[in-house]
Amino acid sequence: MKVLITYPLPAEEGDVIELVRGEERHAAGLAADRGGDDDDQQKPATTLEPIPQDAVFAARRDIAGLHVSDAIKQYIVDIVWATRDPRRYSEDLARWIEVGASPRASLSLDRASRAFAWLKGHDFVGPDDVRAIMHDVLRHRIALTYEAQGEGMTTDRVIDDIIVQVALP
Repeated sequence: MKVLITYPLPAEEGDVIELVRGEERHAAGLAADRGGDDDDQQKPATTLEPIPQDAVFAARRDIAGLHVSDAIKQYIVDIVWATRDPRRYSEDLARWIEVGASPRASLSLDRASRAFAWLKGHDFVGPDDVRAIMHDVLRHRIALTYEAQGEGMTTDRVIDDIIVQVALP
């Protein structure tokens, strides 16, 4: 996946610095950094609690067992095929896409859609789950033509067009 992450707000960036600094000090076995508080008390090191291994395995089992209908499976295949045979969907897509996504894109879109649905508390994958994760899964798997790049087209805009062109199940 290629997830776009924006810059944090200044206050959040300061929190990230403190978090990483605390993790580094904890890993080095050092006491927490002394803050500039008026009472000059020592701050505890900020660390992230590890996720228990059995929780990770349980999540994997749940995600693997999530229901994906044949219609959603076909929707995923159609989305990926729209990148490979774009002329079937629109002349614009055909002008914009140089190289489409590989079969690994179908596998990744299926897996990411199931994980997204699970995170949302769903017990099945719906079209909204697929569309919600499409950009992250496909944006690095589609190569645009020079013409598309010259027009200022982006892979995200091409994916937006694919969403419009490919019929919902």
